[in-house]
Amino acid sequence: MTDTSATSDIPKRDTNQQSSADTDSEAEDVFHDARFPAEEEARLLKVSQTIKSEANKLFTSACYDQAISSYDRALASCPNYLDYDVAVLRSNISACYLKLEDWKAAVDSATACLACLDRVISPSAQQDTDKSKETAEPHEDAVVEISGDDEAAEKEELERLRNIDEQKRNIERIRAKALTRRAKARSQQGGWANLQGAEEDYKTLVSMDNLPPDDRRVAQKALQELPARINQAREKETSEMMGKLKDLGNGILKPFGLSTDNFNFVQDPKTGGYSMNFQ
Repeated sequence: MTDTSATSDIPKRDTNQQSSADTDSEAEDVFHDARFPAEEEARLLKVSQTIKSEANKLFTSACYDQAISSYDRALASCPNYLDYDVAVLRSNISACYLKLEDWKAAVDSATACLACLDRVISPSAQQDTDKSKETAEPHEDAVVEISGDDEAAEKEELERLRNIDEQKRNIERIRAKALTRRAKARSQQGGWANLQGAEEDYKTLVSMDNLPPDDRRVAQKALQELPARINQAREKETSEMMGKLKDLGNGILKPFGLSTDNFNFVQDPKTGGYSMNFQ
């Protein structure tokens, strides 16, 4: 979760030099860091969760458009700084768009979900935590020292640690779902950049310990098929780009009685770049 004191340490720049994009970004940060009183936060979250339950029923009934509208209402009620709760809603919206085969919207929603999860705990931070656990607890029966001074305090500390572990498991579970949905949507979108993005997502997925077996098989199969699709998309887009450049060049050269046919383009097999010779 974002530290509320972080914005006070950012040096101010001359307002004449500050772009509107920077202003919008800082405004969003301030809005994200604002906090409701505890009672109001709990009330808003309860309303959001009630609406989310309604949206879940709509999804189960295959009413995907209506489900999206309900998830949007749940988002409107949920305090935007509750990143985990927002991430769950964004992931569910992505699932709806997948069903509707709106691939771009599915990618955007899944990406927004992952951005929220990264604010709670980033993948790199999770990996560092797992490594430190392996170092600190080489044996399964290793004793964990509790900081409480009495029995009640020890129980409270144990419950706190259990809640932290459960939160981390939940975050990684939602992260896996969002990555799976984004990878599928990117793969369906097609195109060089999208297919490369899908490949990156699938590589991340197969490295995750909590990926369900069925999803792991899908990811592994995709990683076998994607390289050929990526090469085909790259060659197609490169060819289309060269065709457009040729048309542009012909338009420029025509007044001089020349055309791109007067030039020989040779591709370097090592770099993939092109050299041009007049003929």
